[in-house]
Amino acid sequence: MNFGEQIIHYYKNLKLPIKKLPNQIEWIENLFQPETQETLAIFYKKYFSDNNKRVLLLGINPGRFGAGVTGVPFTDPIKLEEVCGIKNNFEKRFELSSKFIYDVVDAFGGPEEFFKRVYISSISPVGFIKNNKNINYYDDKELQTKLWKWMKQQIEKQLQFGMNREVAYSIGSGKNLKVLQQMNEEEKWFKKIDSVPHPRWVMQYRLKRKQEFIDEYLQKITSVKS
Repeated sequence: MNFGEQIIHYYKNLKLPIKKLPNQIEWIENLFQPETQETLAIFYKKYFSDNNKRVLLLGINPGRFGAGVTGVPFTDPIKLEEVCGIKNNFEKRFELSSKFIYDVVDAFGGPEEFFKRVYISSISPVGFIKNNKNINYYDDKELQTKLWKWMKQQIEKQLQFGMNREVAYSIGSGKNLKVLQQMNEEEKWFKKIDSVPHPRWVMQYRLKRKQEFIDEYLQKITSVKS
């Protein structure tokens, strides 16, 4: 199987480790809906039908309006249709992180060029909500502990697609980076763990410096020898 076929197979066979989560936290289960599975399959066939080794960027977990809907990390329904040319029936809500990532994609030369080099995923491939709001896996210690082994297994499975093992980038330089560093110390997946700024942080708090952070993404991705 090529890179894209392996991704599609992975998502088709992804299973939740436990149904009931602690402390009123719930899974975002859209990923398991037929339309989401179909949409992500179209995306990965379009951009990943090769055997290129890719640089891995790992986010936290999908949110309600991006990957939690489309199944494609950091890709909201609007970018999926307008930039990637994949028509969809999802509610057309934009998501801030998706907007930034697709500014990076555009600066890289467009989705064909970007996804030829980069694979984006998350430490937890399935997202969470609490009281109808996004929650990160590390926001609840019990949740993180319960899912630790499973999250590591999901990264392990995705590494088999053909990842560049020189370096992996945490999307965000805070808690997500610390978790990825700890996991890498335990498993020795990559020679180095680094980070790129989190898109939401850029868009909410550093918008005037956006181009600087886009350039940082480009520099770090292209510095990895293919």
